[in-house]
Amino acid sequence: MVSWFLDLHPIWQAFIAGTWCWITTSIGAAVIFMKKEVSRKFLDASLGFAAGVMIAATIWSLLEPSMEMAESLGLIKWIPATAGFIIGALTIRLADAYVPHLHLGLPEEEAEGVQTKWRRATLLVMAITLHNIPEGLAVGVLFGAAASGVDPTGTATVAAATALAIGISIQNLPEGMAVSMPLRGEGVSRWKSFNYGQLSGIVNAPSAVIGALAVIIIQPVLPYALGFAAGAMIFVVIEELIPTSQRAGNTDLATMGTVIGFCVMMVLDITLG
Repeated sequence: MVSWFLDLHPIWQAFIAGTWCWITTSIGAAVIFMKKEVSRKFLDASLGFAAGVMIAATIWSLLEPSMEMAESLGLIKWIPATAGFIIGALTIRLADAYVPHLHLGLPEEEAEGVQTKWRRATLLVMAITLHNIPEGLAVGVLFGAAASGVDPTGTATVAAATALAIGISIQNLPEGMAVSMPLRGEGVSRWKSFNYGQLSGIVNAPSAVIGALAVIIIQPVLPYALGFAAGAMIFVVIEELIPTSQRAGNTDLATMGTVIGFCVMMVLDITLG
């Protein structure tokens, strides 16, 4: 890992990693300038891949460090991870219930959250934005954990946080396409379609900074914060990514995408973390 990055304050590390995740979302959205649409099979496989990355990240990057850290601090091993996991899932559930959004492939009348006059494009952006928030938090929490000095197990490291950021940035590529491509197919201009797509990932950087700042300032919450990020990510996977990837009938393809995504993130975490 390059030395200049290691020498940065963890808040800056989190910001850079979150910004990179946004950039990769933008790169995915920019495909619209080369193609008007992509195969639904490719999109479903890509969304399945994203789900696999997130599932693996919750295990090796978040829950495992949370439990090992809790044990080293004299806590009951599974309590912080479980409590944080449940609270994280409930938090995203509340946001899901109140923030207006629309999942890919659904008609506008099936938008979730409070009633609004927002346009379809905005609702699609909000759906992806909602699940980019826990991704950014997860990256930030790990960078903050690495700098906190309260992890005697050594599982929360800058390398582990970087591996998570790389995995999330890879799976953000299809997410950018998942917003821009349907909009372009509905007649929205290329520039507007791209702009909506990249906007869905802009929350990654501030979310990462908030996650890092929280665990640096309030170090005792660290094992809970890791569990929180894991619960939020799993809620997104089960509520949005997997159902969306299989809605068009490409079940086997999407499932294999999930398997491959899981393996890629597992290898990244074990190799780099």
